[in-house]
Amino acid sequence: MSERTARLAADDLLTLEDYARNRKEFRARVLAHKRDRQQPLGDNSTLYFEDRLTIQYQVQEMLRIERLFEPDAIAEELAAYNPLIPDGANWKATFMLEFPDESERREQLRRLHGIEHTVWVGVAGHARVKAIANEDIERSDDEKTSAVHFMRFELDPAMIAALRSGAELMVGIDHDVYWAEVNVNESVRRSLLADLD
Repeated sequence: MSERTARLAADDLLTLEDYARNRKEFRARVLAHKRDRQQPLGDNSTLYFEDRLTIQYQVQEMLRIERLFEPDAIAEELAAYNPLIPDGANWKATFMLEFPDESERREQLRRLHGIEHTVWVGVAGHARVKAIANEDIERSDDEKTSAVHFMRFELDPAMIAALRSGAELMVGIDHDVYWAEVNVNESVRRSLLADLD
């Protein structure tokens, strides 16, 4: 397992005091890093691909907001967030449906019921890989989907080898009322390739 895919431990985190002192620089570094880890899918959805750095930022922010410093509380946060770090043979992403207007969002979340099961990644020359969505808890109910979903995309060794050899990477959605198919740009592709062992 590479450094980018290793699970976070309490020793990897800054104390609340150190994080307060370093937050501005750390946040700027993470935001620059995240620019190459997001892929819009049409006008109203985006995949935000997670890795160790993005998850460390999420954990540090939760500890700061909640003022958590007890070892058991830190361990709980790590247990909740560590599963979102890719393990070298997959990508993990936060999928967001983005409708700024609240009434439109409510209506669209009803129309887009089940969309989380129609998101895919594709490596040229290989079958598409459908998202495994919301392994921790179900985020949709019988009437509507959620605006946020957590996804895992499992890649086999042949797909990884093809990507390393320059194969095109695509992402898409095949929902009845929302369709998208996008070629992943080179900077995002390079960033995602670094997640694979």
